[in-house]
Amino acid sequence: MAPVPDFHVVIPAGGAGTRLWPLSRAGHPKFLTDLTAAGRTLLQQTWDRLVPLTGPDGIGIVTGQRHAGAVQNQLPDLAEQNLWIEPGPRDSMAAIGLAAAIVAQREGPQAILGSFAADHVISGQEQFEAAVRCGIDAARAGYIATLGMRATYPATAFGYIRAGEPLSPDQSFATGASAATGAQQVHAARQVVQFVEKPDAATAAKYLESGGYFWNAGMFIFQTGVLLDHLRRLQPDLHAGLIEIAAVWDTAQRATTLERIWPTLTKIAIDHAIAEPVAATGGVAVVPADFTWNDVGDWAALRGLLPAKDENTVLSVPERSSPNPLIMDGASNFVVPAAGRQVVVLGAENLVVVDTPDALLVTTQDQAQEVKEVVDALRAAGSEELL
Repeated sequence: MAPVPDFHVVIPAGGAGTRLWPLSRAGHPKFLTDLTAAGRTLLQQTWDRLVPLTGPDGIGIVTGQRHAGAVQNQLPDLAEQNLWIEPGPRDSMAAIGLAAAIVAQREGPQAILGSFAADHVISGQEQFEAAVRCGIDAARAGYIATLGMRATYPATAFGYIRAGEPLSPDQSFATGASAATGAQQVHAARQVVQFVEKPDAATAAKYLESGGYFWNAGMFIFQTGVLLDHLRRLQPDLHAGLIEIAAVWDTAQRATTLERIWPTLTKIAIDHAIAEPVAATGGVAVVPADFTWNDVGDWAALRGLLPAKDENTVLSVPERSSPNPLIMDGASNFVVPAAGRQVVVLGAENLVVVDTPDALLVTTQDQAQEVKEVVDALRAAGSEELL
């Protein structure tokens, strides 16, 4: 299908992917890496699935100066004016809000913007596009729309979305979709009752049994003017700063304005700044999504995306030539040889072994979520060179 008129995309490309340490680092995070042996990095795969919806000129990337060159190299079709470099990390609301303010400045407040993370793995392109198009129609009706992943097991590593009733059938729609098509699609969306934090195992099991909860994948679609109006009401200082930056973004005053304002912006996630409070007043809609989604949140999650050989899994990093690991009398191990030397695993099960030139991680898949604590401990010890 043709790209959607007035639809734009921002891909926030930041973070260090600390739970995939030591392969993912601040200087070369997971979104710049081909973690699924697909021949394309996670960032490139994200670009590939969004281009059919908006065209290459409709996609913008928010990233830091440290990664700007790599992003440009990996995405040669990215328009220069759509590489939005933030001077420092201020969390997701500042990044997405900056994109919304720039698009609103250029295209007007009716323009639709979708935000999609740079480091997720998705399969089912047709289902993905259908869900996004439904979200666009909900956004045209004035909602902040989000895509809800159907929970398939009682996950404790994700936040959840509690869904309510389908959207009202008497919604009116802006131009850009026929009334029949728009109505049919938007009524697949449901009112969001509540966003809830990561639950414990018992609570997650109850969510799964109820059928009324979806995993929160952090994908949002909205009219730029609607998002900015909510931001003006809920975070007025952050809103004022972003508007001032966007007003001079395409002028010679950009650098000095960024230097003055950006460090003062409130550091807050979009979930806390917008999604949760707006849902409490009925302004958020969730589109139940049927595509397969994985946020590659830790080594155990990544192992599930890769084919196993003789019950063990090996990830070869193309840019780091290493001998194939030797695994003897072991099963269900995940080995990443990325240091150029021979790795041997003997008589062990359920291990994660990640070998890099300056750091070696050995843990179990059951403790994969705790790798972030290792990074925190290294930072506290002053070992910044390892991060």
